[in-house]
Amino acid sequence: MIHVSEPFENKPLVMKTELQKAVYDTLEYLEIPFIRVDNDEAITMQDCTEISKKLNVRIVKTLFLCNRQKTMFYLFVTTEEKSFVTKDFSKALGISRVSFASSDMLLEMLGTKSGAATVLSSVADTEQNVNIIFDSNALNEEWYGCTDGTTTGYMKIRTEDLINKYLPFTNHRPTVIKV
Repeated sequence: MIHVSEPFENKPLVMKTELQKAVYDTLEYLEIPFIRVDNDEAITMQDCTEISKKLNVRIVKTLFLCNRQKTMFYLFVTTEEKSFVTKDFSKALGISRVSFASSDMLLEMLGTKSGAATVLSSVADTEQNVNIIFDSNALNEEWYGCTDGTTTGYMKIRTEDLINKYLPFTNHRPTVIKV
């Protein structure tokens, strides 16, 4: 079991990455309230069980995908209990099959490492090279739980703030699919 701090409503005093700094600066600029925790490194959805309890939110599963040519990239957000089925994802978008993009590409394009993929990293994708895709079930809750761009920080923000303030600010228009 991993250690998870008590919740905070302020940003960390020390930022671990440029992405983490950009995420909190953007939330502050947009006046989006959040509740966050610090935790031992969490990489798997099982690691997130204690985090979910402390934040009282379901942590989403975020996958970084690409086409075979590595010219189209997708950040897919779904619920933790759903299995990812390439055929269903591709069919819902009307695209060729996709596969997992490399951790090097995740770091290069979105400023984060494997296990810390987050839709909040859209702030690092200034040229909109990554398509943001939500499973409709991931948006059903009032609160949205995800990493802050690190494997040692998780947060929750209102889903409505994410969709109506944060993503438009980063110039990303998400696609919502049902898979």
